[in-house]
Amino acid sequence: MNILLLGPQGSGKGTQAKKISATYGIPHISSGDLYREAIARGTELGKQVEPILAAGELVPDEITIPLIRDRLSRGDTTPGFVLDGYPRNLAQADALDEMLEDVGRTIEIVFVFYVPDRQQLVERLHKRAHEENRPDDTPEVIQRRLETYERETAPLGEHYRTRLGNVVGIHADRSVQDVFQEISEALSAVEARA
Repeated sequence: MNILLLGPQGSGKGTQAKKISATYGIPHISSGDLYREAIARGTELGKQVEPILAAGELVPDEITIPLIRDRLSRGDTTPGFVLDGYPRNLAQADALDEMLEDVGRTIEIVFVFYVPDRQQLVERLHKRAHEENRPDDTPEVIQRRLETYERETAPLGEHYRTRLGNVVGIHADRSVQDVFQEISEALSAVEARA
């Protein structure tokens, strides 16, 4: 099953993606994790993206699209995947659709995470920065990322609603278990229709 998670930073996408991955035995593919791995390994890609992430900007499409294409081409994605943090804008969504079409696949369900209280997102991100020692989660960067999400990523919910129709809104301001329960029910419905 090919699953896409959309939502602002701090909405719990990564946490839920890990739970979906463990439960359904499909890889969790996070553009942020791929960037951080490249930075930690000191690769050329890591050197390119580190200052971009530190500034709270989006990594350019010409870097991100080939990175995701490469990751989706690996054999472990054959039974499905859960994508988190990509696409982040319409150009990336179009590239993803094209990429999947090339290999005869499609996104089967999109979950859009909503947290109506922006302050709750900010608090979650501050906590994450402290717990995970994430130097890129500064107050200024957090604000910039949330603004970028609203401007560039939030419209993708409607893009997928018109293209696929199978878009499920998730109220992500609840407990991890309550959110996962709702996701599991939606995934069971998709499996039943398959």
